[in-house]
Amino acid sequence: MPTKSISNTFDVSRRDLVKFAGAGFASAAVASIASSPAIAQSGAGWDKTFPKSDRVDHQKVTFTNRYGIRLSADLYLPANRGNARLPALAVSGPFGAVKEQSSGLYAQTLAERGFVALAFDPSFVGESGGGTHAVASPDINTEDFSAAVDFLGLHTSVDRERIGLMAVCGLSGMALNAAAVDKRVKAVAVASMYDMSRVMARGYYDALTPEARAEMLDTISRQRWEDADEVTPAFAGGLPETLDGIDDPVVTMYWNYYKTDRGFHPRSLNSTTGWTITNPMSFMNMPMMTYIKEIAPRPVLLIAGENAHSRYFSEDAFKAAAEPKELMIIPGVDHVALYDNLDVIPFDKLQSFFEQNLSA
Repeated sequence: MPTKSISNTFDVSRRDLVKFAGAGFASAAVASIASSPAIAQSGAGWDKTFPKSDRVDHQKVTFTNRYGIRLSADLYLPANRGNARLPALAVSGPFGAVKEQSSGLYAQTLAERGFVALAFDPSFVGESGGGTHAVASPDINTEDFSAAVDFLGLHTSVDRERIGLMAVCGLSGMALNAAAVDKRVKAVAVASMYDMSRVMARGYYDALTPEARAEMLDTISRQRWEDADEVTPAFAGGLPETLDGIDDPVVTMYWNYYKTDRGFHPRSLNSTTGWTITNPMSFMNMPMMTYIKEIAPRPVLLIAGENAHSRYFSEDAFKAAAEPKELMIIPGVDHVALYDNLDVIPFDKLQSFFEQNLSA
């Protein structure tokens, strides 16, 4: 089939696609603090960006979602669990990250505190299946959380009546969406929340004009012909290889996690290629927060950095949710500090929240 290149067409829209389809870049004034991130340690078979805990038993596992996609996960169990059936958490995020990064750190740390925790790669990302990688789906990635609940509820160390969800950044919207529809979930907490359907459909701070939205959708739609005529789809591009000439504080913030020893992982889209150009398409007309009130009467905890460019997502989700709900703002920190900064991630709060709401 003959094709016409659109690489020199719709240049403004293509730059926007890099923003909305990538790690979530935006021009915003963001203060940061000196971080104390979890740093990886070397070891045979250990491929995480954080040290392995000797207080936790780790297993690599797989399970299948309702669409037949096999998901890859790391299961963390308290080493001193005995024969008790424990509360459990399904953990994922950020958007474009893998389980060896932030979600794995959250899962392992919460397992140290008495929970069975499952950190999983969502469909189409990392070691999980789904055919074409580097794409996402508001529906399928919501289903991934419910499939994780399926897995946990069948595990011999888990009390299936005490399962919660924990998500970071862009998978937070899917976790909230899953909690609303899946009544087996007893509590949900999110950190540095993004509503990916909102940011892709409306732009940051809802600043995308109808004209720009139509132009973006035209670019994405036409790109489908090019992708259909090629072996692999075109990528929007990820973070720059260096910070030379970069003055955007948010790009710098993401780069300092995904492109350095602090958080780089070869399977992470945010560390490597970024998403496909067509990735935003399904998000742009499928809002995920429509039924957030239906999480109630089960509790919601939203955690955000005071200086995070994404803070408004958490604040607006808090306003939209019904009681019981809580918004926790961490003073002086930015968005990415809540990925791995052990000095500021409120694990004591997360432990008490889930202990209270996943009680026997």
